[in-house]
Amino acid sequence: MDLLNAIRSFIKVVEAGSLAGGARSLGVSPAAVSQTVTRLERHLQTRLLSRTTRSMALTAAGALYYERVRHVERELDLAGEALNTPDSEPHGRLCIASTSAFGRHVLAPLIPAFSKRYPRLSIELLTNDRKVDHGREGVDVSLRIDAQLDGHLLARHVVRIPFVCCASPGYLAAAGYPATPEALREHRCLAFRYPVDGRFLRWGFVRDGLRLEADFDPVLISDDIDALAHMAVHDGGIVRLADFIARPHLDAGRLVPLFEPKQPHQQQSDQAYAQTEPMDIYLCVADRSAMTQKVRLLLEYLQQHLAPRWPIQT
Repeated sequence: MDLLNAIRSFIKVVEAGSLAGGARSLGVSPAAVSQTVTRLERHLQTRLLSRTTRSMALTAAGALYYERVRHVERELDLAGEALNTPDSEPHGRLCIASTSAFGRHVLAPLIPAFSKRYPRLSIELLTNDRKVDHGREGVDVSLRIDAQLDGHLLARHVVRIPFVCCASPGYLAAAGYPATPEALREHRCLAFRYPVDGRFLRWGFVRDGLRLEADFDPVLISDDIDALAHMAVHDGGIVRLADFIARPHLDAGRLVPLFEPKQPHQQQSDQAYAQTEPMDIYLCVADRSAMTQKVRLLLEYLQQHLAPRWPIQT
């Protein structure tokens, strides 16, 4: 019996909460995982999992064994990495989790070149807007905004991306331009709702060094930011978009930016000008031991390619 493979299968099953979930993370069938765990139990001469057709639970012995072996796979990876020189080529699996929009618009175009630079890496990109559990889902690194940061994770800043309040020329021709964020309450606004907890994404602004939030009642709501962008393009109202979503629409003239200095509709002496609060993106890992060579290389790669696109404004 391959003891290390059996232990790895057992760990994945426990972290996933089911044989099927463990099998998916390993890329094998549930039957194969079940047989491997059974062989491990025979080797140890004890039952690790209590299994029925509908449920699975750790036995007392299984819980004790899991606590002793759950770091084995990571420790073996780190031991192998420690033998490599700093210039050695990274290898193995790299699972990256990201919000849907950032993953779709920013990461996906960058990952192919990163993969070609390090061809021994097998890269998986997970894009969703729910909370991701690094351990249970086998995630090496997640890209998160401020509102998604978790005190149990180690975070490294990657980039600061501007937000843009904007609307279509057709909507603005009919409804007029809001002079200040306070005027948004008189306009149709489109809001993003977090799928995880149902909260709205707040519209933050900075005026004279002080933060303020726009107060309005949204008329159109979605948990898909790209859907909101298309609603705005079709005269739905005012929307707040990250630059990587808004830029193609702005450049094509489908959307017009608001609350920016020196616009034709804004007087030069307007002291009520407020800057849209930007969005900070962080690379997060479970702990210091998870900041492996391949993760550090990903962080450096992202900073190298994103900083010129969105330089931090002082």
